[in-house]
Amino acid sequence: MLCALTGAVYIINDIKDLEEDREHPTKCTRPLCSGEIGVTAATCIAVILALSSITGAFVLDLRFGLVLFAYCSLNVLYSFWLKKMVILDVFCIATGFFLRVLGGAYIIHITPSPWLLMCAFLVSIFLALLKRRHELITLGHEAGNHRKVLNDYSARFLDQMVGVVTAVTILSYMLWTVESANIQKYGIQLLITFPFVVYGMFRYLYLVHKKNGGGDPTELIFRDFPLIVTVSLWLVVLLFIMHKSLIILEIGNLLLR
Repeated sequence: MLCALTGAVYIINDIKDLEEDREHPTKCTRPLCSGEIGVTAATCIAVILALSSITGAFVLDLRFGLVLFAYCSLNVLYSFWLKKMVILDVFCIATGFFLRVLGGAYIIHITPSPWLLMCAFLVSIFLALLKRRHELITLGHEAGNHRKVLNDYSARFLDQMVGVVTAVTILSYMLWTVESANIQKYGIQLLITFPFVVYGMFRYLYLVHKKNGGGDPTELIFRDFPLIVTVSLWLVVLLFIMHKSLIILEIGNLLLR
């Protein structure tokens, strides 16, 4: 449902930015820009996806439905107005990812860690700022024609914000690893995953500044071998720590019986 709704809001955004995207070197090949799909057909698809996903979400869980409704509303506001407001445009993107994490937690009936939610929000800001930087550098003097808000940014200003967000994100992740709930379950073992996060963020910054990456975060992460290895090792170590703790807990329960 969340994937369907995300698809709907991306279609809405592409319809709104149709003329600007036709001026972009890569976005001009998208189905709407190239004329492969008509605006009317795309609008119908977006409406069907949005209504069906939000309705289904409310049927499953009230909180999940409210999150998806908020996510849809935020993205509609972003597509038509908020994307033109400097800094606020980046916060809207990050809030969208924050709502995705929150919705995922609600649908599986768990209480998400505040620090984990903060990490999701901050990482999203980190990626969004670097994407703005990539657009600004790549498009040069034509950047404002593609995205008007880029006229209010500069590479130096974006780099300053990225520096702040990078530090705060790393700190937030470290605090998540040592929050009381995790300490009770895993001790200080989650701190072992901390170096992977630091290296991963630094590697991403290297690719942005030295390899002109950052335009497509997903493509960049899955095409860079050191990043693939880092993310894989982080995930393996994290799952091992959690799985080992569950086994120890089960053994303890059996002994108590």
